[in-house]
Amino acid sequence: MRPLSASAAALAMALATSTTAEPIAARVTHPYAGMWVTDDGRVRHELLPDGRYDEARGERESAYRGRYEVTGSRIEYWDDTGFTADGDFVDLDTLHHGGMVLRRRLRPSAPTPSP
Repeated sequence: MRPLSASAAALAMALATSTTAEPIAARVTHPYAGMWVTDDGRVRHELLPDGRYDEARGERESAYRGRYEVTGSRIEYWDDTGFTADGDFVDLDTLHHGGMVLRRRLRPSAPTPSP
């Protein structure tokens, strides 16, 4: 992640807390909302349908939060603390981000029933 200048961070925060009359969810027009997880489960991105994201790292839930935008297969993140990041969806179920590969998780894994 790269730090933003103070003015860019202020702009990102203003955009993230926009008070437009149009619902934010109406602006998200991509098929990627949902949970994305590394194969080891350590990094988890939840792309919310309102254009916000919540990232967990290991045991640290909500390690990073902010807004995101998708253009084509490219995703850009603006963290609430002023950092930026990006990634690429290589298909509908695979996200490359920061040297990691995250895969779509359709629903949480259910425990296997005992025999």
